[in-house]
Amino acid sequence: MSNTTAAADITFRYATRDDLPAIVALLADDEKGKTREEFTDPLPDAYYAAFDGMESQSTDALPNKYLLAVQGTDIVGCLQLTLIAGLSRRGQLRAQIEGVRVASSARGQKIGEKLIIESVSISKSLGAALLQFTTDKTRKDAHRFYERLGFVASHEGMKMQIS
Repeated sequence: MSNTTAAADITFRYATRDDLPAIVALLADDEKGKTREEFTDPLPDAYYAAFDGMESQSTDALPNKYLLAVQGTDIVGCLQLTLIAGLSRRGQLRAQIEGVRVASSARGQKIGEKLIIESVSISKSLGAALLQFTTDKTRKDAHRFYERLGFVASHEGMKMQIS
């Protein structure tokens, strides 16, 4: 991935700590996120601690990073991309996507599609054989979006809130 990778007028780069307010704003700019996130000034320390934890786990070969879509100087989209080494599927490396968001003011410009395509490209270049994610069952528009991009609802996901 390069800082100058462009898809139309969108560039992609990995987030820095300074980008956290923009990322949390995107996470909160969503029907589910507005009840889950705390977008305040200053941001709660938990976001900085989480970002630092992601950075400490991340390597060039197995990144755990936020990928940003930037339009001009504005961060208009994001997703968390994590590569995971594992034994299943004959030791295939897999990529995990979380927290896909596009600014409400920038929706309809294919920014989400460009973000996913970029994450597929990065994942392939690092040797991943599978890209996976979960999406809330109530997000019917998101399901159609991912299916259009070639994803298949092949598994039933489950989560347990433990705190």
